[in-house]
Amino acid sequence: MKTIYTNEAPEAIGPYSQGVVVNNLFYSSGQIPLTPNMEIVGEGIREQTHQVLENVQAVLKEAGASISSVVKTTVFIKNMDDFPVINEIYGEYFNEHQPARSCVEVARLPKNAQIEIEVIALVNE
Repeated sequence: MKTIYTNEAPEAIGPYSQGVVVNNLFYSSGQIPLTPNMEIVGEGIREQTHQVLENVQAVLKEAGASISSVVKTTVFIKNMDDFPVINEIYGEYFNEHQPARSCVEVARLPKNAQIEIEVIALVNE
């Protein structure tokens, strides 16, 4: 098992890693809309979704994977009414490649974020 860390994404805010690679699969921790400097981005879902997906791309790159190698995403959102906007932005990142996905509404996320996304991806070794 290989632990993943990049300074291009926010550090873990607890006793966990940004992700791990096991048997050519990368499992990310959930990414929230923090900058690498640990500052939350805006209050709007549009800006927060972009930041989360930029963080996802950063940890994927460090793991030797990419958006096109993602096999599954899980999206956690505070308000299901935001789903159309989230879906639009998500589609900008996952346009031709469309992995399996789950999306659930939750009561609260760390740092009062509006969105969190975790991924599982194949590692290009």
